[in-house]
Amino acid sequence: MVGPRTTVIEVRVKPRSGRSSLVLGGDGTWLARLKAAPVDGKANQELIALLAAQFGCSKSAISIKSGLSGRVKLVRIEMD
Repeated sequence: MVGPRTTVIEVRVKPRSGRSSLVLGGDGTWLARLKAAPVDGKANQELIALLAAQFGCSKSAISIKSGLSGRVKLVRIEMD
């Protein structure tokens, strides 16, 4: 049995955008434009949902390792 693969990515977040999108930058970091405002964790919840859709995994497989309240985050993704 093979265990899940774990990946850590760097994501730069731009809250209060017109629409949600996720784009890989030339330097290997991801840019996430989020509709939600950074209030009560709503932007982080939207980011997790966006990443889950992008990487085809469940939202519970994604966790924010650092930058919980900042615009630059390290995100851990566990993929089967």
